[in-house]
Amino acid sequence: MSSDTHVYSYSAVLMGSPILLKLFDHNEALAGAVFRVIKQQEILLTVNRPQSEVMSVNHAAGVEPVVVSQPVFDLIARARAVSVLPESLFNVTIGPLVKRWKIGFHGDSVPPAEELQALLPLTNPQQVILDPAARSVFLPQRGMEIDLGAIAKGYIADRVRDFLRQQGVEHALINLGGNVQTLGGTPDSEAPGWGIGLKKPFGAPEELIGVITVSGKSVVTSGVYERYFELAGKRYHHILDPASGYPLDNELLSVTVISEDSIDGDIYTTLLYGMGVKKGLDYLANTPEIEAVFVTRDRQVICSSQRQFSFTLLDADFHAV
Repeated sequence: MSSDTHVYSYSAVLMGSPILLKLFDHNEALAGAVFRVIKQQEILLTVNRPQSEVMSVNHAAGVEPVVVSQPVFDLIARARAVSVLPESLFNVTIGPLVKRWKIGFHGDSVPPAEELQALLPLTNPQQVILDPAARSVFLPQRGMEIDLGAIAKGYIADRVRDFLRQQGVEHALINLGGNVQTLGGTPDSEAPGWGIGLKKPFGAPEELIGVITVSGKSVVTSGVYERYFELAGKRYHHILDPASGYPLDNELLSVTVISEDSIDGDIYTTLLYGMGVKKGLDYLANTPEIEAVFVTRDRQVICSSQRQFSFTLLDADFHAV
């Protein structure tokens, strides 16, 4: 950035993740307001604390429908719709499997096959009963759980973007522990885009494969290196296949989605991960508003197109295709 462009960074830990806000005006009051917006949304959506609207639905599984606020109802409805798509890797009812594996948390282990088989019937998103008139959500089986973890950060990042726009902010970046949402570019005429690093899978924290440059777009990455454990030489990562209950095993190390809305980034990183490179590229050819960068196990970096971003390769071990 040129010397006359000052960036002010504000940080907090919310949703169990480091949150970073970048502004071009020194405004601690605005930063505080942004962090309060995030906190309010987290209270509605989390499953990592005993009380939230989502946890109220889960506690009432097999007993009764629960009335929730309109934003929570709409988010659950969106997550259910994506979950019931043919062969969707996205599953809003994956909670019981996530809890049993505990990948990324204390006590992670490989569950016995019969335990996973017993949990699979509790993870059928078709069973989630939504009543739009009553704004109620019902899980018909005891033990069923909704988990919005795969969509909540994107939803909240978009709420922050909308809030900043309402405050008259034209240039900003918010990073919610990996979900990056940007307003405009930077005011720097020499380098007007935001540079978002693409992490090297299993590398040191600061090691990058390359840099994705965007203006006014969201950048979301999902990768097998984010949360995993190893046992007897085999690596078990957190991206679970709802059909089998085991981590999905395919040619991908990571998928990054560039989109207008961060919630789409959350949804499509998961969907595209399930599709793999060829199917994913075919799908994206007919979905111009979504773009992606695939990183494969054989160290290829494949961009669907570069209409909404540009990519600069930095690591000689990888090659752009």
